[in-house]
Amino acid sequence: MMQTSENGFALIRKYEGLRLATYVCPGGKLTIGYGHTGPDVTTGKKIDEEEANALLVKDVQRFERAVNGLVTAPMTQGMFDALISFSFNLGVGSLKSSTLLKKLNAGNLTGAADEFLKWNKAGGKVLAGLSARRESERERFLV
Repeated sequence: MMQTSENGFALIRKYEGLRLATYVCPGGKLTIGYGHTGPDVTTGKKIDEEEANALLVKDVQRFERAVNGLVTAPMTQGMFDALISFSFNLGVGSLKSSTLLKKLNAGNLTGAADEFLKWNKAGGKVLAGLSARRESERERFLV
């Protein structure tokens, strides 16, 4: 089973950002650390950077299992890291139903890489932050 490299974690940290106190993310969920959500995130909760990193590692493990199960084609470490960041941001369901996954599993790596760029909208609007993240994921995928 493939695991996320330090480059993969760095990609997620860069785009998720670190918040040591709970906040409501644009999706309306209580969030803390590097995009951590769940029943353990409560209003007024505070953590330190060490706790945030531990939560990130735990969260990423769920996505590693999912990506390892969904991708049937051989992957490089860069591909895997990019898919983990993509799934962490959008959810496994988005990857599972994506043309990106279909193209990757069919061996069309360039086509799969280009699919990242299509996932740059929230509420139907292109967001600069999502566009930058997808560009970075595409670059990592092609390494």
